[in-house]
Amino acid sequence: MLAVLISKIARFDYPREWPELFSFLAQQLPSADVLTSHRIFMILFRTLKELSTKRLTADQRNFAEISSHLYKYCWHIWQSDLQTISHGFSIITQSYNSNDKEERHDDLYLTCERWLFCLKIICQLVISGFQSDAKCIQEIRPVKEVSPVLLNAAQSFLPYYTSLQNRHPKFWEFIKRACTKLMKVLVAIQQRHPYSFGDICVLQPVLNFCLNKITDPEPDILSFEQFLIKCMVMAKSVFECKEYKPSVTGRVMDENGVTLEQMKKNISNAVAGVLTRLLPNERIVLLCNVLIRRYFVLTTSDLEEWYENPEVFHHEQDMVQWTEKLRPCAEALYIVLFENHSQLLAPIVVSILQEAMNGCPTSTTEITPGLLLKDAAYGAAAYVYYDLSNYLSFRDWFNGALSLELSNDHPNMRIIHRKVALILGQWVSEIKDDTKRAVYCALIRLLQDKDLSVRLAACRSLCLHVEDANFSERDFSDLLPVCWDSCFKLVKEVQEFDSKVQVLNLISVLLGHVNEVIPYASNLMQFFQLVWEESSGESLLWIQLLIALRNFVIALGYQSPSCYSMLLPILQKGIDINGPDELNLLEDSMLLWEATLSHVPAMVPQLLAYFPCLLEILERNFDHLQVAVDIIEDYIILGGREFLSMHSSSVAKLLDLIVGNVNDRGLLSILPIIDILILCFPMEVPPLISSTLQKLVVICLSGDDGDPFKTAVKASSAAIIARILVMNTNYLAQLTSEPSLSSVLQQTGVAIEDNILLSLVDVWLDKVDNVSLPHKKAFGLALSIILTLRLPQVLDKLDQILSVCTSVILGGTDDLTEEESSGDNMSYGRSHDEDLLPSKELRRRQIKVSDPINRLSLENSVRDNLQTCAALHGESFNSAIAKIHPAAFAQLKQALKMP
Repeated sequence: MLAVLISKIARFDYPREWPELFSFLAQQLPSADVLTSHRIFMILFRTLKELSTKRLTADQRNFAEISSHLYKYCWHIWQSDLQTISHGFSIITQSYNSNDKEERHDDLYLTCERWLFCLKIICQLVISGFQSDAKCIQEIRPVKEVSPVLLNAAQSFLPYYTSLQNRHPKFWEFIKRACTKLMKVLVAIQQRHPYSFGDICVLQPVLNFCLNKITDPEPDILSFEQFLIKCMVMAKSVFECKEYKPSVTGRVMDENGVTLEQMKKNISNAVAGVLTRLLPNERIVLLCNVLIRRYFVLTTSDLEEWYENPEVFHHEQDMVQWTEKLRPCAEALYIVLFENHSQLLAPIVVSILQEAMNGCPTSTTEITPGLLLKDAAYGAAAYVYYDLSNYLSFRDWFNGALSLELSNDHPNMRIIHRKVALILGQWVSEIKDDTKRAVYCALIRLLQDKDLSVRLAACRSLCLHVEDANFSERDFSDLLPVCWDSCFKLVKEVQEFDSKVQVLNLISVLLGHVNEVIPYASNLMQFFQLVWEESSGESLLWIQLLIALRNFVIALGYQSPSCYSMLLPILQKGIDINGPDELNLLEDSMLLWEATLSHVPAMVPQLLAYFPCLLEILERNFDHLQVAVDIIEDYIILGGREFLSMHSSSVAKLLDLIVGNVNDRGLLSILPIIDILILCFPMEVPPLISSTLQKLVVICLSGDDGDPFKTAVKASSAAIIARILVMNTNYLAQLTSEPSLSSVLQQTGVAIEDNILLSLVDVWLDKVDNVSLPHKKAFGLALSIILTLRLPQVLDKLDQILSVCTSVILGGTDDLTEEESSGDNMSYGRSHDEDLLPSKELRRRQIKVSDPINRLSLENSVRDNLQTCAALHGESFNSAIAKIHPAAFAQLKQALKMP
């Protein structure tokens, strides 16, 4: 704990406040005894580990400097300790005194521990003390110096794995830790510095050693699974390393010098040559055979684990990290090997599959080596379906073997049934229409199997089928009742958290892809309620539940209020930012909230009462702004006047919070909401959100620097101001004359030559080409109203105003072709008829149709207001009209239908 504490302090204080840290530790080492030096190396390791995570360039330079000072000394100590340990182990194993006391070896054990810390330090120095050679294309000399010695150390320790096991368990544990750590460090070095590691003096002995241990291990090493896993990880890392792939592109002729890319190609081609020599076809085929026939085959202990707890066995084999278990690791290595050599290995895998199927008929009931080989071969064929499909017909395989396997109900056949479930899921893209129905029936049957491991495998594969783009609901629809029932039963029987998540995921996917949900709504509600009550504190399960509930609500559509007794308490908990699981649940809870609002036929009091939660959420941060915007729109459209009267202050605070505090993308999402709010309540809303509107005026009168986002924000803001002028003219006159607005403009450095309203006219004239057709008409109507102002400056802009109005009238206003709301990307459900739109969408369309700007005649407005302008300005008006170009005037007369 002290070492960790020192490392945390060093993260902040080194080097400025604590420059002597490393020099002080280094000074103590020469005179320190083994225990003290062990503690010093512990501090060094913890501190270096902490500093290596700092990513700023200056911090990385500091770490490189530390590496240059510490590397040689630590490497020397490590090698010296290695000799001491090797000598000590040699003496121990040669001693025949079985009563030799452990206390005599305390110093040796401390040296072992110090050696391990030193190894970790060397790893940190080599990994983080140098820039990756994949970027800098420079040879990292310590890689060539360290790697062969690490390999030799592992080779020298391995013989002690057996000899120390019974007599010295403490040192045996050290041997296990040391060998796995040595291989882990080699993997880390290869991944960080692939080019330096690719040198023939490093890559060849390391990979050769690993492949030999995998294909031909000593009998005692077979039980050392962690070491074999590390060998497989190393082989996989080399096989899939993109820096080792030979380049297929040519070199540009007459290049001046050798570019970095050319250097990379040269090294890659050289390493590819080393790998080709290391991996002749015979060795590749041997490795493939060994992986399938030895490492894929279930062992006696595997079968015992399966029998004792099939649920745990399923997750350990299929969902655990592949680097933690031998079989998943072997499967991962096999997949990479097959990808690299598919043409060579595909016939080999098919031949192993045929051999296994011939050696174990579908009627077999005993657990024989033939049955276990068939299980391994089925797994091998499942994992590489994408290349194997060229060599193997799924239809023939399914009809000739897989479907027959399922007719054998003997308990031992669970081994094959589980793999059949896996195959049916992996090969989903290769299943043609004439086989889909039979496959769906097979998966439903497997979902009802007696063995939990088989049922969970079927659950996952069924999920893949339902999500598939070519999923046939027609072939699946009559299986739905059994499928739902099987899911409900399965979730009651399983105990593991991962199992419940898996079943819930299948239910969620079904809800998102099938139409027949309403007949099962009652059972689904009971199921969701049960999961919610039994999953207290399990955030990941709750998240999956929230996703399923969202799909459930969308599937129910207008009938979604029938589930509110179950849904709303869950939703309320999810959107409570003071809840203990807020961080994990909030995003999915807000998506559920939006879906609930979008599919409610009429606003209900409970949902109306939730709105203040949105203000609390956005006061914390804007991480979920887009869905928040959709929720605001839902409340405006569905809540109507009742919503505004109840939450007017929250609406004002919320808009004022967003506008001015989010970037341009955020503004573009909220501005349509302000527009629709003013459209619905033109008299009530503008005075309510005066602070927000002042910010919009500032945006309109500020420069946009040619930035497309700023231009779009400016144009949308101008359209909102134009709407207010058309629908609440007196309020805009009041807003633009308020001293507080002039003060805000001065503070932001916006200079106003004329009055604010005339400055807005310039914006409407300038941005008319940057807005949609409905907004163009709003600009036109606003400009026509400007003609009625008793200001001489209006005549200076008369030509431009009439030009814009003419172009808008003649250009047409196809008002109902565009949706201005930001919520248009809302999902209505999977296959609703077009006339069955969600309530929100219907209301939005009704509001749009009733928009006064759509109903007002711009032609009549311009004609009437021109007469008013003429009456106000008399001869000056005539002079201004006379200056209009004859062609433009002719267009104006055409637009206004004037004789």
